[in-house]
Amino acid sequence: MASEMAAFADTTPSEAARNSSRPVDLVHLSRYTLGDRALEREVLELFSAQASIYLERLRTARSDQEWNAAAHSLKGSARAVGAWRVASSCERAETLSGDALAEARTLHLCELEVSLQEAEIYIGALLADR
Repeated sequence: MASEMAAFADTTPSEAARNSSRPVDLVHLSRYTLGDRALEREVLELFSAQASIYLERLRTARSDQEWNAAAHSLKGSARAVGAWRVASSCERAETLSGDALAEARTLHLCELEVSLQEAEIYIGALLADR
C-alpha cells in the first residue's frame, strides 16, 4: 500500500484541480487514501504537522541544499494531500539557489506561508466536521 500511496504523491493536478478554489483537492485525497475517511484524517493531520516543520526548515536554511531539501519535502507532502497551491509555491521555491535565492527568499517564504495558512484553515474546518 505504501508504494501505491507514493505513486499518487507524484501526480500532478488536473486542470479542474488547478483552477479550484479549494486549498485541498478532496477528490485526489480520497483516491490517495482509497476512500478511507479515517486515513484521510490521519494524512491531513500528518500534513499539517509536517508542513510547519518544513516551513521552519525553510526559514532557518543556511545553504541552498537545506533550502531545496525542505522545499522538495514540503512539495511532496502537499502533492500527497492535493494541496496544489502549496505544491506549486514549493516548486517555485525549490528552483532557487545562489543569488536568486538570496534576493527572493523573503518573497517565497511569504508566498508559502499564505498558501499553507489557507490550507491549514481549510484542513482545520474539514477535521472539525469529521
